[in-house]
Amino acid sequence: MAENRWTETDVDLPAGLSRPARRALEGAGYIRLEQLAKAREADVLKLHGMGPKAMELLRQALADKGLSFAEAEKG
Repeated sequence: MAENRWTETDVDLPAGLSRPARRALEGAGYIRLEQLAKAREADVLKLHGMGPKAMELLRQALADKGLSFAEAEKG
C-alpha cells in the first residue's frame, strides 16, 4: 500500500467522508478546505469516488469556515 505524503494534522477534510471520496480528493491534491474553496464544485464532483453525500459534507464543512466552492466562470 502506498504511503500518504501528508500527516493527519495536514488534512482538514470532514471526518464523515467515505474512503473513496477521501482518496479521490487526496489524489487530486485536495487535503485542506481552503484548497477546495479555490475549486469549482462541478470539477470536484467529477472526481471518481465523489457523490452527493460527500459533496454535501464538503459544502457544509466549507460553510462552517465561511467558505464555499469557487464560482463557475461566466462567459
